[in-house]
Amino acid sequence: MLRSLTSSAVLQTALSWVLAKYMQVCAASKRWERRGTEHRDVCTQTGDGFIAAFWHSRITLSFMGWDRKAPQTPTMLISRSKEGDFIARFARNLSIATVRGSSRNTRKTKQKGGLTAFRDMVRAIENRACMGLTVDGPRGPRQRASMGVIQLARTTSKPIMIFSLSVSNKKVFNSWDRFILPFPFGKGVVIWKEPLYVPPDADDDMMEALRLELEMRLNDATREADEAVGGPLIEPAEPRLSRKAETGR
Repeated sequence: MLRSLTSSAVLQTALSWVLAKYMQVCAASKRWERRGTEHRDVCTQTGDGFIAAFWHSRITLSFMGWDRKAPQTPTMLISRSKEGDFIARFARNLSIATVRGSSRNTRKTKQKGGLTAFRDMVRAIENRACMGLTVDGPRGPRQRASMGVIQLARTTSKPIMIFSLSVSNKKVFNSWDRFILPFPFGKGVVIWKEPLYVPPDADDDMMEALRLELEMRLNDATREADEAVGGPLIEPAEPRLSRKAETGR
């Protein structure tokens, strides 16, 4: 969707500002319902940094997922792609700090700045950031959580705040993530689920179980939010096969 906007830095700067202001207008014009704020508050009221997990399709209004009155600095991981350049400008226009890189398994993303980004995220969380990640981004599969967020939670010993949102009066694109573009007015719903903690001594099996738990809670929140605004319900894509499953070993 954003590829046509990436050819000119000047155009990116102007359009990202317009889009940020438009999203603020959309957010301000909607009637918001918030469910599970006690789960959000578990993360914010300590004053420590934490991780915020949401789906790529909900990125435009993701700023509704954290409490601006909380002491943590809202920060977002953005890919190093040209599309990511646009999204980073958009985020900064919403006063959201950025870390550039990949949230995928850091063992496999050295060429994409994954290890550097991972260290930057750890540092941001140590400095009291609310570190937001689109945990199925940047390329999917849709609504399937990557392992990177679990690795980050294990390294930092900080909770993962899980939330999703949906709005009425919107367009759902036929993109890999079923990207949502909200229109002004109508209803909005934000839903937080119980935070997820990853023990620092978690082994591979436990981390995979916790990844699936995160995915389930986040999809539950997404389904509940979509239902609350009258749909449509956006279902997860088929999960990516593991390397072991692909090779049959």
